[in-house]
Amino acid sequence: MTFLCALACAGCGHSARHAARRAPSAVAQADATHEYPSKPPPPESASNAAPTATQAIRSFVTAYINWNARTVAGTMRVLAADSIGQARAAMTLAAAETADDYELRRGGIANSGVVEAVAPLSGHRDQYVVVTRESTTATNTTAYQGLRPAWHVALAIVQQLAGGRWALSSWQPES
Repeated sequence: MTFLCALACAGCGHSARHAARRAPSAVAQADATHEYPSKPPPPESASNAAPTATQAIRSFVTAYINWNARTVAGTMRVLAADSIGQARAAMTLAAAETADDYELRRGGIANSGVVEAVAPLSGHRDQYVVVTRESTTATNTTAYQGLRPAWHVALAIVQQLAGGRWALSSWQPES
């Protein structure tokens, strides 16, 4: 009889040990960590990825700095579709903010410029310094009259996508 009790107790300990090894349910993990585990998101894609990192940057920046009050929201939507990550989020927000901007349209504001340089940021993989020279004008206000072209610097980060093509993943204007 003692042998049976010992065997029963040993069996209980064995199954308790196996139960402790099982991963907690998603709900139990969420209760403990206040985070619900989920699958990683699918890989992002860009509608117009470029064959090289530099081409992706130049294409994005050229569109980003050349717009007028009628085209700016549409340009930002196209840039959102052509980029991923933070850059896509920033362009989506810019499109929403400019879509109904009364002052922008009323003033006939426009921006034009050229990409003067795109250079790798030393020691930072897939990060580039971008230098542009831009001019802002307006057809219906004197607010920008006499404003000279200005130099601007930004940090661009690119990511290689499936198929070896490149898209902007982060855009951070510095000036």
